[in-house]
Amino acid sequence: MGILLEAKNVEKSFEQNTVLKDVNFTLNEGEILGLVGENGAGKSTLMNIIFGMEVINETGGYSGEVLLNGKKINFKSPIEALDSGIGMVHQEFNLIPGFTVSENITLNMEKTNKNLVSSVIGKKYETVDTKENLKTSENALNTLGVNIDSKEYLSEMPVGHKQFIEIAREMTREKVKLIIMDEPTAVLTESEAEILIKSLKKLASLGISIIFISHRLSEVIDLCDNIIVLRDGFVVENRKSSDYTIEEIASLMVGRNAKKQEGEIIERKKLNKEDIILDIKNLWVDMPGEQVIDVNLSVVRGEILGIAGIAGQGKLGIPNGILGTYPVGGEVIFNNENLKLGDTFSILRKKIAFVSEDRRGVGLLLEEPIYWNIAFNAMQVQNKYLKKRFGIKFRDEVAMKELADFYIDSLAIKCMGPTQRAQNLSGGNQQKVCLAKALAMEPELLFVSEPTRGIDIGAKELVLNTLKETNAKDDTSIVMISSELEELRSICDRIAVICDGKIAGILSPYDSSEKFGLLMSGVSLKEVNANV
Repeated sequence: MGILLEAKNVEKSFEQNTVLKDVNFTLNEGEILGLVGENGAGKSTLMNIIFGMEVINETGGYSGEVLLNGKKINFKSPIEALDSGIGMVHQEFNLIPGFTVSENITLNMEKTNKNLVSSVIGKKYETVDTKENLKTSENALNTLGVNIDSKEYLSEMPVGHKQFIEIAREMTREKVKLIIMDEPTAVLTESEAEILIKSLKKLASLGISIIFISHRLSEVIDLCDNIIVLRDGFVVENRKSSDYTIEEIASLMVGRNAKKQEGEIIERKKLNKEDIILDIKNLWVDMPGEQVIDVNLSVVRGEILGIAGIAGQGKLGIPNGILGTYPVGGEVIFNNENLKLGDTFSILRKKIAFVSEDRRGVGLLLEEPIYWNIAFNAMQVQNKYLKKRFGIKFRDEVAMKELADFYIDSLAIKCMGPTQRAQNLSGGNQQKVCLAKALAMEPELLFVSEPTRGIDIGAKELVLNTLKETNAKDDTSIVMISSELEELRSICDRIAVICDGKIAGILSPYDSSEKFGLLMSGVSLKEVNANV
């Protein structure tokens, strides 16, 4: 098979910040190319160039050449890229909640039937052929190897299913030649990721090329034919995946030995198991795809409590319900006082903070600068970073920028400074801004949901260490919800497992993976303890 895509000397700058420098690579038909690098290394910018995202032209375009089937391209919009056979699955979903699965997959590609009116006035008056569109979407989902009902509404879907629907949509496009996948497994469980990897190999065997971006390096090596490592905008390595080890890729990404370094030993206070900071009783949350049925759970003051579970079982619903994102009921007692469930502002005022898994929809003011984002909740809820003049309160922009500078440094946020807009940061750096926003409130209790989703190996360690330091040095109790069991085991004192919207049991981080797996799959804690 011949060369499908070629990049020659591609460079891109945002003002004085060069994010890509002399990037060269080729991608053959039916080949899977892995693209790895730390957050801010230039991966998303490179894909935005190929896919014709408006931000590239709005910021002065790029230099160098990109060729598709030997012809130079310079798309001015994603529509031009789609028309040329290039699709892209973004980190953040582009789906319509009020539509069915089939309607989302076939959107703007619907099969239609002619009628008397359309034959006179035109094609746009043809009627949608629901039966054919269902067949099209079901074929795409079957190719992916997932069991999803095409007639079901998207709003009822767990997050993992939404990712498969995004991919199914790109597969359905006519004459698709290349699919760019930006962190497609970040929201998937291990079993779901295995299904996706298998289906992507099948797509490649059909002649479709894939660019696969992921921080799960074992997946990259397993799936890809070749791997490009980007660091600070440069291609530092480009060779066959079989020639790499995970450790070597990690070291190339960060430019240093990526093995875990011995850091400062953090001393923690001894926990008093009778001192309960948060007591959850009969909690229910009506969160689509993550319903909580009846959760009873206590959090010990000063502990890091993990919540684990398979996607769609309710783990994300717990913090979202308590903080008022979705309809909620039951009883939640914080510091011996009942929280007014559904009243987010009053809950935040009690020094409870939340880092949402939905950083773009809930966590960030995308069009505002970094320093606004970090200071916003502390300013709005706690009246911090304000100054009075003539009895009127104004934002203290100097103090807000000093706060942002502190977190940009301590969390290693890659940016052009505190005034850069949040929407122009990479996904991983947006995640760090969300964490900084919560920490700026100096909470007594911090809910953090999927804190390392979509961030690189070095940033993951930094975020987890930050949580450990915040817990130990600031006496912050933490409830961490994650799909990454090993991360929970590395940081948590206890781990609660949720299944079917209820707490199935609480395990020690030192318990076996088999115990966790059985609890997650619906086996009772009594049976697990009796047989493992």
